[in-house]
Amino acid sequence: MAETLTPDLCVIGAGSGGLSVAAAAAVLGVPVVLIERAKMGGDCLNTGCVPSKALLAAAKRAEAMRGSLPFGIKSPRPQIEFFEVNDHVHHVIGAIAPNDSKERFNGLGVRVIEGEARFKDAATVAVGDIEIKARRFVIATGSSPMVPPIPGLDQTPYLTNETVFEARERPKHLIVIGAGPVGLELAQAFRRLGSEVTVLEAAEPLANEDPECARIVVEALAREGIAVHVGAKAERVRRVRAHVEVTLEGGETIEGSDLLIATGRRPNLDALGLDVAGIASTPAGITVDKRLRTTNKKVYAVGDAAGGPQFTHVANHHAGLVIRHALFFQPVTVDNDKIPRVTFTDPELAHVGLTEAQARARHRRIRVLRWPYHDNDRAQAERTTVGHIKVITDRKGTILGATIVGAGAGELITTWTLAIDRGLNIRVFAGIVVPYPTYAEIGRRAAISFFTPGLGSPWMRRLIGVLRRFG
Repeated sequence: MAETLTPDLCVIGAGSGGLSVAAAAAVLGVPVVLIERAKMGGDCLNTGCVPSKALLAAAKRAEAMRGSLPFGIKSPRPQIEFFEVNDHVHHVIGAIAPNDSKERFNGLGVRVIEGEARFKDAATVAVGDIEIKARRFVIATGSSPMVPPIPGLDQTPYLTNETVFEARERPKHLIVIGAGPVGLELAQAFRRLGSEVTVLEAAEPLANEDPECARIVVEALAREGIAVHVGAKAERVRRVRAHVEVTLEGGETIEGSDLLIATGRRPNLDALGLDVAGIASTPAGITVDKRLRTTNKKVYAVGDAAGGPQFTHVANHHAGLVIRHALFFQPVTVDNDKIPRVTFTDPELAHVGLTEAQARARHRRIRVLRWPYHDNDRAQAERTTVGHIKVITDRKGTILGATIVGAGAGELITTWTLAIDRGLNIRVFAGIVVPYPTYAEIGRRAAISFFTPGLGSPWMRRLIGVLRRFG
């Protein structure tokens, strides 16, 4: 016999966005049903952010051992037991998993249902024999790896981010198709853990980033021995005995032991029955307004399902907006210009706001401020002198965007995110006191450079000359 539930809120998908909505609503005393067809925690916990950063952390320690000689420390070459690296990755997942578990959310008062959700009509979702008729729905179904239609791929074993973290043996030669953040992060991790790595990119590596800063990352990877082929489109893939062979347009053939597909992601929408609920969508995601409402005003979409930037922190941000709008009727607006992003390679690449190209397209006059890591005392002490900060302002100094490529860029970008969110002027950064020696001084020095052209002008020199006489 079918069971009918009538909660205030029904959340479809227990990844970062869905969990954040469900937890916040439950704490506020709102009756919530949460539906998940696979693992609680979604992609981020199980196959994305958490395992990838755990793998990168292991790889970073191996590289630190190799690079210890300039510090006067003679270290043996790292002996990497890859199955133990894999154990570390899954230990980290296991340590975080209780926060996202069914038991925890049941304890918060959330009814968690395991199964595939599908809309029956504009106000009803079915999961097996259970029907949910909620006042509001939130679609937070995330995304899955996009597998390109390369001839032969369907008959060739390959890895994606959903399967690569299950590997117990280190690939001898990993071929990565795709040079976006995921592809390059994993390429560097496996290289540092002892694999030979070749990256194939049909267009440009890190194509959505500032080209000047992206180039620094690619050059750093090349110095570590990663072969990055730009403009390399895979024409055919096949398995040859125990190897994988990728043939490029033009006839060149790359042979490796393993193949990783990292060519982007597509939203998980196919099974939802959006049409019968009056919810419009495109291949990029569900169509939403600036309040994250779909074309069915009873339904919101957040995170990857909403077709915007595909990051965990975006899904969490969306969750907060939905809670404010759906429960408190507050006016909210999604503004992607204020959302930071980080590529966790070494050096890291972080960005928020407008790139230089975007700023030039929107503003008549801009200023581009830079400061290099090699002029920073902390960077010299740590021998992390590769990279720079690049700040974009309008002619009056309002901060429009910032890109940082270098050590700790992912941490440093938060300050600039706050500046853009609050519409701050560059003079704020020029005037603050920054602890010495820290990487944060790089941003302050860039800010001061906004004013240095005027300090050497004849007018300023005359003014200083007059004021000196009163001293």
